[in-house]
Amino acid sequence: MNSAKLQDIDPRHYLTGVLERIVSGRTKINQLHMPLPWNWKAERDGSEAKLAA
Repeated sequence: MNSAKLQDIDPRHYLTGVLERIVSGRTKINQLHMPLPWNWKAERDGSEAKLAA
């Protein structure tokens, strides 16, 4: 949670997103580095930019 705060991410939003990805199966065992706060934020920012375009 503190790592999320350091990345200026709402901890509740971050945790909800990570748990949804794991439970839904979108994050595979070899992708466990993706839910780290800095990777999660970069992916989220990239997808928001694509939606805006």
